[in-house]
Amino acid sequence: MAGFFKNLLNKITNKADVDWDELEADLIGSDIGVRMAIQIVEELQDLGRKVSGDEIVATTRKHIADSLPGDPVALKPRSQGPYVILMVGINGTGKTTSSAKLAYYLKNQGHSVLLAAADTFRAAAVDQLDRWGTRLDIPVLKGAPNADPSSVCYTAHQKAIADGTDFLICDTAGRIHTRDNLMSELGKIRRTLGKQEETSPHLTLLVVDATTGGNALEQARQFHKAADLDGIVVTKLDGSGKGGVAVAIHNELEIPTHFLGTGEEPEQFRPFKKDEYVNDLL
Repeated sequence: MAGFFKNLLNKITNKADVDWDELEADLIGSDIGVRMAIQIVEELQDLGRKVSGDEIVATTRKHIADSLPGDPVALKPRSQGPYVILMVGINGTGKTTSSAKLAYYLKNQGHSVLLAAADTFRAAAVDQLDRWGTRLDIPVLKGAPNADPSSVCYTAHQKAIADGTDFLICDTAGRIHTRDNLMSELGKIRRTLGKQEETSPHLTLLVVDATTGGNALEQARQFHKAADLDGIVVTKLDGSGKGGVAVAIHNELEIPTHFLGTGEEPEQFRPFKKDEYVNDLL
């Protein structure tokens, strides 16, 4: 994740003078957002003197650190009834994999977990979650092919209540964020879950792919309108994902990052820690 900023530092260090337009473009290219990129450049220009690569990185680090909230509160079981987590996002972001990894993380914390395979219109997604469940020894509730996703979540919620399960994680269908009918379906799932326990779901997480940059921000805008997001999961930080999109999403929408996916293995998934994130980024 730190590769982009290391390259930026090397580029600046090897130049006699800073090209401000190029620096601004490079910062925007890091996915931290246009507004923050401009603020960083303006602050450096206001110094009225030549600046070093170290100063640029330090200023960028300060802006990112100051803009991010503290670490999210650790997930804990409720005193009565399961803690229900709704996982949303478009296909290809790693949503189903992240659902399984989150279940595995919670299981390793000593909690009981049930996964609901509510991506019913895509058989491959149900099969994928089922394979994860077998691999990680976590139960998965599946509906019939093409079943109503809200009915799968409802049935899973009933089972979680009856079994005294600590956490229920619902993997919803991969939504195309420009399709109003699919987005409205998320509202139906939320209402259905609320019929059995009015405060459910207790956490709605959007899974975004760090490699998609500005498109991830647009997804967050659209999903937030439809599902009232509580947080995001940023995936694919092991590849070309620069990670800055988490900054841009929080700056614009005030949606915090809860988890980071850094690889394919179930262990490569961890809670967001602000200090670690900024250090990795810079």
